Amino acid sequence: MFVATFFLVLTKIHAQELRVGTYNLRNENTYDTGNLWTDRCTHVADLIKYHDFDIFGVQEALQHQLITLKAALPEGFAYYGIGRDDGKEAGEHEAIFYKTDKFEVLKSGDFWLSATPNVPSKSWDAPCCNRMCTWVEMKVKSSGKIFFMFNVHYDYEKDYARNQSSKLMLQKIPAIAGNAPVIMTGDLNGGNNSEWYKLLANSGRIRDTYVSAKEPYYPRGSFNGFGKVNDGELIDHIFVSKEFSVKSWAVLSDTYDMGKYPSDHCPVFSVVDFN
Repeated sequence: MFVATFFLVLTKIHAQELRVGTYNLRNENTYDTGNLWTDRCTHVADLIKYHDFDIFGVQEALQHQLITLKAALPEGFAYYGIGRDDGKEAGEHEAIFYKTDKFEVLKSGDFWLSATPNVPSKSWDAPCCNRMCTWVEMKVKSSGKIFFMFNVHYDYEKDYARNQSSKLMLQKIPAIAGNAPVIMTGDLNGGNNSEWYKLLANSGRIRDTYVSAKEPYYPRGSFNGFGKVNDGELIDHIFVSKEFSVKSWAVLSDTYDMGKYPSDHCPVFSVVDFN
């Protein structure tokens, strides 16, 4: 009886855990000689499988990259996301992958990180690209607990656009999620000293899992430039609301074929659970 009860308790504790990741996949680019998506995809999937991600946000993924990654992952993964260029399939996606045996999607949506968030548009003064946020409302099947996940990719050029993006996120999160538990993942194109990071981390609505982890594993910065960069800066982040406790946090610096990285970013990974 004691043994059965003990294992039941362990099962319930494990069921509360969420293994969360954020992973900039690097869009497929013919200039990436030696690091083409066709060569990298299986290694991206192997990393995700080995670390047993439950739910994770990706950045820069084109439609066919999402399709091939899903095919390379274990059966039972699904994703939600739209293209940033037209709100359909064109351009990069900030998609959210999740295990279908663990989660049920209740709602989903998207908005652009711009002054006109309801239509495909560029971020304020940033000349490059449309930037956006994808979100889902999730129910944990084993417990019935509900949370929202937001996944973003900020502009890489203009500070004003990035600051405005954080201000918009702090408006949109309560408007969409209310007081529900929240996870936010993404590539902020800025480290812990940036103003746009501080706006989020000091907001009181969400906090950085890196800061909350007792023993974070931080072997290198999250941008690696396919092994050409190690400035130590963390530009990819996972934030959670107060309803979650943080069990662990890491920059996953896994490589293959004698030191090649699966992407030009290392994924950031955190295990959290409901309080």
